[in-house]
Amino acid sequence: MIIFRYLCREILSATTAVCVILLLVLMSGRFVKYLAKAVAGDMESSVIFAMIGYRIPGFLELTLPLAFFLAVLLSFGRLHIQNEMSVLKACGISEKRLMGYTLVLAMFFAVITAWLSLSVAPSGMAKAEALQQAEKQRSELDKLMPKKFYSLSGGKGVTYAEGVTEDRELDEVFLAMAVGSEEESNRSLVLVLAEKGRQKQAEGASADAPERYLVLDKGYRIEGIPGQNNYQITYFEEYGSRLKDSKPIDKAPKTDAIATQTLLDSDDLELQATLQWRLSIPLLVIVVTLLAVPLSRTNNRQGRFGKLLPAIVLYFTYLVSLNAMRGAIESGSVPVSVTMLPVHFVYLSLALVLLRSGRPKKPRIVMSATDDGVQA
Repeated sequence: MIIFRYLCREILSATTAVCVILLLVLMSGRFVKYLAKAVAGDMESSVIFAMIGYRIPGFLELTLPLAFFLAVLLSFGRLHIQNEMSVLKACGISEKRLMGYTLVLAMFFAVITAWLSLSVAPSGMAKAEALQQAEKQRSELDKLMPKKFYSLSGGKGVTYAEGVTEDRELDEVFLAMAVGSEEESNRSLVLVLAEKGRQKQAEGASADAPERYLVLDKGYRIEGIPGQNNYQITYFEEYGSRLKDSKPIDKAPKTDAIATQTLLDSDDLELQATLQWRLSIPLLVIVVTLLAVPLSRTNNRQGRFGKLLPAIVLYFTYLVSLNAMRGAIESGSVPVSVTMLPVHFVYLSLALVLLRSGRPKKPRIVMSATDDGVQA
């Protein structure tokens, strides 16, 4: 039990450290992407952390098996380098017994990964996708920020507001639009200055694709061709300009955001491939544990990290093979009944071969007869 606790402490601490590092790398990349969208006005800054929070279970689903695999490699590699493995063997604790202890931990992480893959990650992806769809439905006025010029109507105009209230009402609005086709050399320029502005939805418009207008109060409309002096100046009490239509809501969610129960009840090849992928992640944890133990065998000349790079390459080869099998099931080139078990069987066989090849051979005693007697 002391050896089991010692091994658990080593592997769990290494798994936590590696998982945190990998998670920070993935989250930072996603954060930069969302931050760029927020700066461009395509996403509200208040939903950035919510989007990242909903994506964390999906990140853990992929980082946890890799973190555990690297933790087993590093922990067993340290036992070999510091000759602790030799001491344990001399005390009657074989590598097979240590691997049994490690498989207990692997089962624990496989259960956690299965929970993330089958339940938590799809739910988080569904919520993140709902936020993305809500962001697509935002009009140009919803994206407008105070004291900043913003492209309007697909780049055909520019708008500016000195202030924006919580109700999305604008103060001191400036609007510039080009009238006419892009092929025309003398297109008219329309400038609008208004004291107030607000958004208004057209009556009878569809809820999925509403027609929105920017309604301006008390201002001036100036129209003319740049370089000429025949400008028309009009004072208005109310002026309306149609906003760019928002993108329609995508009714069909991504497969990664569909609940597992829905995948079980579906006969669609793409959904069945997604289900097989989710079931393969927990099995991946068990198989890579069996691979990590023989791959961690090293000596002082090779160093603790001597076999780390080949092991990582083998891990990603395993992952790519599973992804390729998923694509083959989706395309119909491989029957759904085959599942992804052949890929797991190949790497499980490789793990068993590596385990068997590294076992120390028993010494042979050769008896020979001489004139002085029998000698060993």
